[in-house]
Formats: sequence, C-alpha cells, structure tokens
Amino acid sequence: MNQPWRTLTPGKRVVVRRRLGPDEELLYSDVLGELLVVDDDGVLIETRRGQVHVPGHDIALAKVVPPAPARRPRRD
Repeated sequence: MNQPWRTLTPGKRVVVRRRLGPDEELLYSDVLGELLVVDDDGVLIETRRGQVHVPGHDIALAKVVPPAPARRPRRD
C-alpha cells in the first residue's frame, strides 16, 4: 500500500486530504496546518482550531504547501 504521507517532515506546513465516513455528505475533507507528528498511526497536525489526528488509513493525499501569507491589518 502506497503511503506517501510517511515521507513528510514534521515542522512543515501541509495539507492532508482525509476520507470521510460513508454516512457523511462529502467524500473528503482537507486538514491544513503545521505537521507535528508522523508515525505508524497517521499524522498529527496543528490547525487554527487545534490539533487534529488523521489516521493513516483515512489519508487520500498529503503534500507540503507554502507558508501562510501574512495577515493584513484590519481596516476601520
């Protein structure tokens, strides 16, 4: 079984496309953030909303993405 997510390096910003369950309306969902852990169980990603564990068997795609753009100051 091909597991390209195993070659990802912790500390990088990544996007992981995960398969959702058969009862879900959509087939996939993307998880975007800093990769914290890659192990036999899958990956752990720090997102804006907190840490998300994606089991290896749910990973459809995974890749490194560029750093997030700087936030613009609010206009009043």
